[in-house]
Amino acid sequence: MLKAFGYAAQQSTRRLEPFHFERAEAGAGEIEIEVLFCGVCHSDIHQVKDEWSNTVYPCVPGHEVVGRVRKLGSGAARHRVGDLVGVGCMMDSCRQCAPCKAGEQNYCEGPNSWLATYNGPMVPAEKAPGERNVYGRDNTFGGYSDVLVVPEDFALKIPAGLRPEVAAPILCAGATTYSPLKHWGVKAGQRVGVIGFGGLGDMAAKLAKAMGAQVTIFTRTEAKLAEAKRLGVDAVLGSDLKALAALKASFDLLLSTVPERHDVNPFIPLLKRDCTLVIVGALEPMAPVNQQEVAFHRKSVTGSLIASLAETQEVLDFCAEHRIGPDVQIIGIDEIDEAYDKVERGEVRFRYVIDLASLKAQRE
Repeated sequence: MLKAFGYAAQQSTRRLEPFHFERAEAGAGEIEIEVLFCGVCHSDIHQVKDEWSNTVYPCVPGHEVVGRVRKLGSGAARHRVGDLVGVGCMMDSCRQCAPCKAGEQNYCEGPNSWLATYNGPMVPAEKAPGERNVYGRDNTFGGYSDVLVVPEDFALKIPAGLRPEVAAPILCAGATTYSPLKHWGVKAGQRVGVIGFGGLGDMAAKLAKAMGAQVTIFTRTEAKLAEAKRLGVDAVLGSDLKALAALKASFDLLLSTVPERHDVNPFIPLLKRDCTLVIVGALEPMAPVNQQEVAFHRKSVTGSLIASLAETQEVLDFCAEHRIGPDVQIIGIDEIDEAYDKVERGEVRFRYVIDLASLKAQRE
C-alpha cells in the first residue's frame, strides 16, 4: 500500500483538514501519478457539503488533476515515467455497456455507473453490509492529495503547449462545455449564448469563440460585463428583460453554466426554431419549463454530463492549438476553505488551482 496525504472533509461542516490515508499500489494496466496541480470545482463544494445527499466521508475532493507519472503497473504502456498527464471526473467505468463500448464512458450504464475520481461510484451500489460493489471499493479519494493511482487509459496526455496549472481546470470545466459544443455541432458563423460567467462560462465562451461562433454572455453581475468584453464577446445582464426581448429567436445554441438550481425560461425565447438550450452547470431539480414556448417552436431543453475520455483529450489538444485556457489563481492547500467561500460568493476569476507542492509544509 502507498502512504498518501491530502486534505479531507470528515463531515458536512465542509472544513477541510490534513488527512493521512493509503492507496493501493499501481496494479496491472495502472499508473501512479505524483499530483502537481488540482483545480477547485464548484462540484467539490457541493460534494463536501453533501448538497447532493450522496457524499461518502471522509471526502478528499479534486477531479481536475495534473501530475507526472512516477510508476507503471504491470503491462502499462500508454504512458512513460515522467510524462505529464491529467485525470478528470472519472477514473474507471464498467467498460461493458453500450455507451462504454461506444467510447462514451460518461454515460456508463453499468451497475454502478462510472467510478468517480473521488466519492466512489457515481451511483452507489445497493448492497448488503460489507458487500463490495462492482469496482471493489466504496470510496475513492481525489486530487487534493500527493499521489493518485488510476487505470492508464483514464489518464489523458497534457499537450506541450499547455501549462500544467492551466490544463487542470480544462479536465472538467473545459471538457464539460466542449462536449455539448461538439455534440450540437457548433460551427463558424453560428450564434452561441452562455448563461453564467464563472469557471464553466469562461471556458464555454473561449471555446465557442475559437470555433468561430459569435458569443454572448448572460450574467447577473454588472462587474462581469466588462470582463466579457475584454474576452472579445458580447455581454448582457440576464435581468435586463428589454435586452433579452431584443435577442428573441437569434441563437443557435444556449449553454447554461450556472452551478445551482435556476430558471431557464427567460432564455428559451432567445432560441431559433429547432434549436437547443443545454444545461451543464446544475444537477439539482430545475424550475418547470414553459412547454408552450418549447412546443410552438420545436425547441429543446436538455442536459449534458461532463465528457468522454476522447472528448477530454480533444479539448486539451484544442486549447493547446488555439492557445486558450482558463484564467487561474494559484493557491496553497491551506487556503482551500477561504477559496471555497470566495467561489460561493462568485469572487474568483475564474478558477482556483491548488499547487500540491504546498502539501509538503503541511505534512512536515
